[in-house]
Amino acid sequence: MLRLTEVKLALDHPEREIKAAIFKRLEIGADELVGYSIFRRSVDARKPSAIALIYTLDVEVKNEAALLERLPGHRRVSFTPDTRYRFVAQAPAGLISRPVVIGTGPCGLFAGLILAQMGFHPLILERGKAVRERTKDTFGLWRESVLDPESNVQFGEGGAGTFSDGKLYSQIRDAHHYGRKVLTEFVKAGAPPEILYVSKPHIGTFRLVAIVERMRESIRALGGEIRFQSKVESIDIENGQVRGVVLAGGERIAADHVVLAAGHSARDTFRMLCDKGVYVEAKPFSIGLRIEHPQSLIDRARFGKNAGHPLLGAADYKLTHHCGNGRSVYSFCVCPGGTVVAATSETGCVVTNGMSQYSRNERNANAGIVVGITPADYPGDALAGIAFQRLWEERAYAAGGGNYCAPAQLVGDFLAGRPSTALGSVQPSYTPGVRMTDLSTCLPDYAVAAIREAIPAFDKQIRGFAMDDAVLTGVETRTSSPIRIKRNQEYQSLNTRGLYPAGEGAGYAGGILSAAVDGIEVAEAVALSMLGR
Repeated sequence: MLRLTEVKLALDHPEREIKAAIFKRLEIGADELVGYSIFRRSVDARKPSAIALIYTLDVEVKNEAALLERLPGHRRVSFTPDTRYRFVAQAPAGLISRPVVIGTGPCGLFAGLILAQMGFHPLILERGKAVRERTKDTFGLWRESVLDPESNVQFGEGGAGTFSDGKLYSQIRDAHHYGRKVLTEFVKAGAPPEILYVSKPHIGTFRLVAIVERMRESIRALGGEIRFQSKVESIDIENGQVRGVVLAGGERIAADHVVLAAGHSARDTFRMLCDKGVYVEAKPFSIGLRIEHPQSLIDRARFGKNAGHPLLGAADYKLTHHCGNGRSVYSFCVCPGGTVVAATSETGCVVTNGMSQYSRNERNANAGIVVGITPADYPGDALAGIAFQRLWEERAYAAGGGNYCAPAQLVGDFLAGRPSTALGSVQPSYTPGVRMTDLSTCLPDYAVAAIREAIPAFDKQIRGFAMDDAVLTGVETRTSSPIRIKRNQEYQSLNTRGLYPAGEGAGYAGGILSAAVDGIEVAEAVALSMLGR
């Protein structure tokens, strides 16, 4: 197979033009083409009046080697790389010990799946509930202001990514094509096949629920075990080596290999690790607010006359601004046609996040507008960032009225420095509801100043971004983990053998795809260690 890159065609091109582009690029006739497939399709919307589709094509032709030899080198043609996944090990028959995986977010789920596919029969422990029960509990907060601290947007099968846009793209380096393995497994579990080739694939919350369930059953069919409502309260460590885990009910489970994929909100777990002497350090993260605009405004700004085209769908965006006070502000977790959701896991706190369904057909677009911060902003021990997050989450809870409603403010009022008293034309989507107020009390002064500078700058890139009636909702604090559990080249904790910190909670991923890839890499390291390699 040959790979053709940067094949550019008009948005409404007929299918025959793909073949025509292949013939032209390779300088061949129709009789030499055996077949082709689309490896990637992206959108070039830099000129809204002339939007184009950019293809990467895998093409089969007769006499490929001879064809490559005669083509000029600038034609962007090469042999198609082999992206098939190959297991690094296979468990021997009769293996007595088994690895333990903590957490069933994308990292834990894929670590467990890969270990199960290699025959290691992992035991996967999840503090929360199975995904459908968890969904009911999450709706309990959104609809009735009732929070279950162990079953919510952050905790439970599928992890925090289940209640998100279901984005499946990342900027990580992926020389071994692990991301392809992730996408392939999702398709096997029921995801739409288009995620294998569109440039910004996403699934959406409701589809993720069924996909997670099917993956769970695949793990069990391969001999893995998954236990819900099984919170790991302690880890047994002897002379720097993991020897087992202890559950909240007192049960002890022996294990010499423990994958820690607990997610970025497992604050009590991070405290336990510090108390046990596991090396943990503070790391940078970001805080800010959610912003909502009419999706139609974003579509027009990004796509112009092509807004609403079925191949384009709901428009997203990516914005960054470097402020005069030295801070950087950027858009985070953009959710086209989505909703702002209540994402706290602790009582007395308000946390926002964004979510979209596969259809992305809700009336608003939302995104985090967040400010980068570093441990210098919250000096203290390794867990000082958690205390910093909690401070602003508690202030947001109070500003929202103390009932899990979120504090909100119109963009025009926020920029003018005055409290909001009523909504305008944009209706906020956050449930259980919002309370109009002054959001400057819910973030540090430097963050407020940075966001006030950034929004008008963003308006120069997306006309209408600073519209007076756009709604800001606070606060966005769980952008990434505030800690890193450092690990060595074998993926083990620096000072605790057999402990494999993994995924977003450990500070090694950001989003579904990168967390899943990290889970695969860690699973391979565990397998090789268990076989003494």
